[in-house]
Amino acid sequence: MKQLLAGLAALAIAGPSLAAETFTLDVRHTFPVFEINHLGFSTQRGRFNKTEGKITLDRTAKTGNVDIRIDSASIDMGLDDWDKHMRGEDFFNAAAFPSMTFSADRFTFDGDKPVAAEGTLTLLGVAKPVSLRIAGFTCGNHPINKKALCAADISTTIKRSEWGMKKYLPAISDEVVIKIPVEAFKD
Repeated sequence: MKQLLAGLAALAIAGPSLAAETFTLDVRHTFPVFEINHLGFSTQRGRFNKTEGKITLDRTAKTGNVDIRIDSASIDMGLDDWDKHMRGEDFFNAAAFPSMTFSADRFTFDGDKPVAAEGTLTLLGVAKPVSLRIAGFTCGNHPINKKALCAADISTTIKRSEWGMKKYLPAISDEVVIKIPVEAFKD
């Protein structure tokens, strides 16, 4: 009887951790996109083609963490010369800072769905707090490969100057809108 009670007590203590699920980003369906006003005339967009990371969520305990790495050199503006310029010292300085990262361990939930994450964006060697909005969070089985999958649309707005990216201010806007479609398979 003592063993049974001890086992039940251990399960009760470990219960919340049993609900945690870990996911790996689907690198074919997770592409950070940014939008920035160009000279007051148009909104220009770019994306990063290489992103990797892990997300852990415990929807019962309403906790989680995320660690994402974006390859700075994978920037894609649609033109080779523009990509090269954006990889250079004036902007992402990919030679000195080959990646940017986002990590978070503070989530806000609406029921069992995360709707926001508070974390740290490290860009150009500068780490600053960032709040992400999480919309459309949904989980289910992928219709083709039948694997468990969760997905969402993530967004935030930052001021690039706060990370030291000041080239062509104010002609090219300081405000950068970031949108990330995220899909991640359960480990």
